[in-house]
Amino acid sequence: MTAPAQSSQSSRRVLQPAERIAEILFGLIMVLTFTGSLSVADAGRDDVRAMLIGALGCNLAWGIIDGIFYLMGCLAERGQNLATYRAVRSAAGADEASRLLAESLPPVVSGVLEPAELSAIRDRLSRLPAPPGRPHLVARDWRGALGVLLLVFLSTFPVAVPFILMQQLQPAMRVSNAIAVLLLFALGHAYGRVTGYRPWLVGLLMVVIGSILVALTIALGG
Repeated sequence: MTAPAQSSQSSRRVLQPAERIAEILFGLIMVLTFTGSLSVADAGRDDVRAMLIGALGCNLAWGIIDGIFYLMGCLAERGQNLATYRAVRSAAGADEASRLLAESLPPVVSGVLEPAELSAIRDRLSRLPAPPGRPHLVARDWRGALGVLLLVFLSTFPVAVPFILMQQLQPAMRVSNAIAVLLLFALGHAYGRVTGYRPWLVGLLMVVIGSILVALTIALGG
């Protein structure tokens, strides 16, 4: 039997749906700051090439950084779980242990548990092996970090491909913008389904919010 801090990740997906949506949205907004800053009237093929290299390099760098942040979050979460585990095991009495357990659970869960149920959980935890001295990253965490990197990096291509395949800049810009709008709507629609809001409405809001964020980023020199 393993400690909860290490086994709690076994039933989770590597990345939850909301996490995947957020990473793709982040990468999409980043690449749109590059394509949106391109001047149709003045840009040439060299400018387009520089834009594509910059967008790919930027999203690759941010994918690596975001992957590192993901690993840090996994380590912090597991460390917090270990701290709660130790505190419950070393609690002075049953009441204190039950209180610590209740505080570590989501309110919707702890609110329906009876004292006897909390006590049963505490007894089961007390029979588990002693927790490790410090949290460790596991293979699932590294797969999650790789997933974050790939989502941010690969989100560059749908918007960038028109500039690669089409010689004329203006049509390429229009196709790229159309793809970006569709992607923003699709991400918003998916987020609406995850959160329980009306998907089509969230999709429209995502298009508006994404456009505003891109405009602000460009205006601020991002």
